[in-house]
Amino acid sequence: MTGVEIVAPVDLLVVGDCNPDVLVLGADVTPEFGQREKLVSGISLVVGGSAAITAVAAARLGLRVALAATIGADPAGDFMLGQLRTAGVDTSAVAVRPDLATGMTVALAHGSDRAILTATGAMTSLRADDVPADLVRTARHVHVSSYFLLEQSLGPGLPALLATAGAHGATTSLDTNWDPAGRWGGELLRAVLAHTDVLLPNEEEAARLSGESALDAAIASLTSAGPAVVVKLGGRGAMCADGDGLRVIPAPSRLEGAFVDAIGAGDCFNAGLIAGLLRGLDLPAAAALGCAVGSASTRAAGGTARAPDLPTALRLAGIVSR
Repeated sequence: MTGVEIVAPVDLLVVGDCNPDVLVLGADVTPEFGQREKLVSGISLVVGGSAAITAVAAARLGLRVALAATIGADPAGDFMLGQLRTAGVDTSAVAVRPDLATGMTVALAHGSDRAILTATGAMTSLRADDVPADLVRTARHVHVSSYFLLEQSLGPGLPALLATAGAHGATTSLDTNWDPAGRWGGELLRAVLAHTDVLLPNEEEAARLSGESALDAAIASLTSAGPAVVVKLGGRGAMCADGDGLRVIPAPSRLEGAFVDAIGAGDCFNAGLIAGLLRGLDLPAAAALGCAVGSASTRAAGGTARAPDLPTALRLAGIVSR
């Protein structure tokens, strides 16, 4: 499928980053300076950016998805548009900045660990007024990725954007991802969380956001800000907290194929959880679907190559289709 443009309303509007990942895999991917060359297992150019990965994984689950992001007028931007359109994602809200380069990431992956180098380029020019108002008003769910990368540009208008979505009946979610500046929020983030239904950090991000080292204490602190909280625990599954209490959600016990890398697994988790919520599942069941999608994605290089379709994800999560 190419040239995708979906007429509103859509099921899911994803707002955030969109950039290629140069994914380096190997037993030893640590560079050595001094003009030394080292051989690695593989290098791939894949869909990158937390928002773009979530959008592609959600489209594979059968959702009608639009992405709002910014790219440059260059081959890297063309690559991302082509990959998104092939996946069935509406790219009409991806703004092209002719004077900026598309952001790019180099991810060095060793087992389940990774080191990430990112040049933000055009991605950090995204503003709230770049997001089409008709998509905000008509989407069933609005998800924001990589908040800290976009805090200076998108952040000031984000509380109003999410408030508008909520006022028109949408549910909302936020994945802050890592904060390269190490500030981990303030008054602006609190204003954003006031209009967020579900916060989706990983374990380390939950600790940094809350200032609490113990997971239970971190979740209690974060839920006090307003949203339900689902903490991604990698291969251990997830922990979710809402008005019904704290629940541990295990990862699927049986997956096809061997583990390759965890790049984008958390973003695929987000897609699965959102798909579950939009199907009417409660938060623990939606988190189980998220675990299934995230776990399945680790069976190939990059976040989207093995993102499953909905029947596969439901089967892995042990959820009866309805």
